[in-house]
Amino acid sequence: MSEVITTQGQTMTASRETRAWSTSGYLMLGLFVALLLIFAWRVVAMAGSNPTDAEVTRFVIGTALLPIALMLIAKGFYMIQPNQAVAITLFGSYRGTDRHAGLRWVWPWMSKTKVSVRANNLISDKIKVNDLRGNPIEMAAQVVWRVVDTAQALYDVDDYRAFVVVQIEAAVRTIGSRYPYDDFADAEVTLRGHHDEVGAELRTELIARLATAGITVDECGFTHLAYAQEIAGAMLRRQQAAAVVAARQTLVEGAVGMVELALAQLSAKNVVELDDERRAAMVSNLMVVLCGERDTQPIVNAGSLYQ
Repeated sequence: MSEVITTQGQTMTASRETRAWSTSGYLMLGLFVALLLIFAWRVVAMAGSNPTDAEVTRFVIGTALLPIALMLIAKGFYMIQPNQAVAITLFGSYRGTDRHAGLRWVWPWMSKTKVSVRANNLISDKIKVNDLRGNPIEMAAQVVWRVVDTAQALYDVDDYRAFVVVQIEAAVRTIGSRYPYDDFADAEVTLRGHHDEVGAELRTELIARLATAGITVDECGFTHLAYAQEIAGAMLRRQQAAAVVAARQTLVEGAVGMVELALAQLSAKNVVELDDERRAAMVSNLMVVLCGERDTQPIVNAGSLYQ
């Protein structure tokens, strides 16, 4: 079965899998054995008798059909393994697909092509892609795919396995260019920080690309994702600087809160009265103590507050 699809002004005939006629091979095997026994019995019976020329002629004419029938029956046998299909054609015309496992039989003049419908696991090669911001990154994907339409896989593309490899590379490049590798402000979707979301979009992209070949994708994800070597060092320093800035920001926010709490409690309990200058000095000292990277050395004031 086929249908006509028009894309971008071009007309393409898309094949669709249909069920092929076939019968159990075990029934035909029984018929084959029966005919073989009949042929052997007639040969033995003729060899043990003293036939006339007329009887020999009738034997040859009647028995000659049996070897021909045996050869035709033998040519129609084929075996289907579990999760395997056989596409059947007649003089180049697709007649359907047989998915029944076991010994099968079809007319001997039919051509048979086996196709695996099992799941295939493929890990793509590492490719270099420019992300949304133009940074070169390296990407590789793992894809679990299988054939769902044998007619499309065999007759709509030249080599469906090579087709899968090329389309996976194209899909990885497309997804890699849609998103930045990383976002230090955490304001948008990134390749490194949103694996599930980006992986789901990669699967959708692959299913759309491989539908032409009758192939679906069960699972996919990235196995390698990193900056390219020429910018890896610079990006690492940038990540380290961003981490330091973020840590400093958190530290300063906490220190300001602690200083504010200390001044509020000192004022509320009337522990000490500070003018603006002494208050500023105290804030400065507390900020140095709380934000400093080294342990502070306290200086004990043995005099008054102002000496």
